[in-house]
Amino acid sequence: MTAPMTRDARRADTTEARLAAIDLPTGGFTAPARAEALARLGTMGLPARRDEYWRWTDPAKLNAEQPEAGAAFRVDRPIFEGRDKLRLVFEDGVFDAAASDDPVLAGVEIARLSEADRADIHWAKAQYGALEASGQTPVARPFAALNTAAATEGVLIRVTGKAARPLHISYRQSEKTSDVILHHVVRIEEGAELTLLETGTPGARSNVVMEVDVARGARFHHIRPQGRATDRVMVTHLFARVAEDATFKSFTLTTNGKFTRNEAVIEVAGDGATAHIAGAALGDGEDGPFHHDDTVFIDHGAVGCESRQVFKKVLKHGATGVFQGKILVRPGAQKTDGYQISQSLLLDDDSQFLAKPELEIYADDVKCSHGSTTGAIDETALFYLRSRGVPEADAKALLILSFLADAIAEIEDEDLAGDVVARLEDWLARRRG
Repeated sequence: MTAPMTRDARRADTTEARLAAIDLPTGGFTAPARAEALARLGTMGLPARRDEYWRWTDPAKLNAEQPEAGAAFRVDRPIFEGRDKLRLVFEDGVFDAAASDDPVLAGVEIARLSEADRADIHWAKAQYGALEASGQTPVARPFAALNTAAATEGVLIRVTGKAARPLHISYRQSEKTSDVILHHVVRIEEGAELTLLETGTPGARSNVVMEVDVARGARFHHIRPQGRATDRVMVTHLFARVAEDATFKSFTLTTNGKFTRNEAVIEVAGDGATAHIAGAALGDGEDGPFHHDDTVFIDHGAVGCESRQVFKKVLKHGATGVFQGKILVRPGAQKTDGYQISQSLLLDDDSQFLAKPELEIYADDVKCSHGSTTGAIDETALFYLRSRGVPEADAKALLILSFLADAIAEIEDEDLAGDVVARLEDWLARRRG
C-alpha cells in the first residue's frame, strides 16, 4: 500500500511542476539574484491553502502549470487620456515599441530589463531582487521569488531630478491564455520625484513585481488602475524602501477580475519618512467569480515616521474581499504614527469580507491604530437622498463614491484623482439597478 504524500512533498511537487513549465533565463547581471531567488523558492515552496496568509485565498490558480484555457479578455477603456505623460506599452508581457513613446524623459533614465541585462555594468545590478529578498521575512512570499527567478522583461527606472510628467506603464492583453511575468525596478535618487501610472491587464494570468527604492528627501507617487478583464488572474508585489524625509504613496483601483492578490512590503527606513498605501476594489459576482486580496506589511525602523493603510471594498453578488494588514514598529522607532483602516460595503447578503488587521509594537512613544468594519448602505442616508428627489440608483452610487472617498484622497494629484473617480462612476453606471 502506497503511503499518502506528505504536505511538504506535495508542496515540492507543485513547485517543481510550476518551474518545469517556465523557460528560466540564464546569464546577465541578474544571474546571481535569480539563482538566489530560485534557491529561496526551493526552500519555501509555493504556498498552499493551509498557510496562514493564504487561508482565505486559494493559490491554486497561481500554482497551476498553465493558466486556465479560454480566459476572456477585453480592451480596457483608456484612463488618464489627455494627460501629458510618457507611455510604455507591454502586450502580453512583451514590450511594444511601436505603441510606446520614445523613452526619453528629463531627469529619468529608462531601460528595458531584457536589453539592460546584457550589460556587464548597470545601476540596477545591485538592486534587482534586493528588496524582494529582504521582504521575504517574517512572511514568505513565494510568488515574488518565482518572479525574480523567472522574469525576462520589465522596466528599470532611475530618477535623478523631478520628472516633468508622469511615466505610464500600460498593459494590454491580446492572447486568451497569456501567462505574464514582469519585474520592474525603480530608483528615486536624493531629492528627485516621479509619478508612475500603471494601468491595464498584463495577461490572462500575471505575476508582476515592482521594487522601489526612495532615497533621502525623494518623492514617489504610484497610481495603479488594474484592468477590467473579468477572467483575469493576477498576483502583484510592491516592495519599497523609504529613506530619511522621503515620501512613498501608492493607490490601486481594482474593478473586475476573477482573482487578484496585491501584496505590499514597505520598509520605513529613514527618520521622518512617510509611507501611504491605499486601495479601492469594486467586485460584482454577476460578471463571474470575484476574489480580491490586499496583503500589506509596513515595517517601521526609524524615528518620527508616518504610515497609512486605507483600503475600501464594495462587493455584491457573491464577491469576496480579503484584507491582511500589519504594522510593525521596531525597538527605537519612537514617534511612529501608524494608521490602518480596512472597510467593506456589502451590497447584498451573498458577499463577504475577511479581515486580519495586526499591530506589533516594540517602542513606547508611538501613535498606532487599526480598525476594520463591514456594513451595508446606510438606509438613513439613502432615505435622505431619495426624499430630495434623487433616484434610488443614483443615490446608491453617490453613497458608494462617498464610502470610497478616503482611499481616493490618498492621490495627491487632483486631476489624476478625478480620472479615477470617472472610472468608478463608469463602473457604477453600468450596474445601475
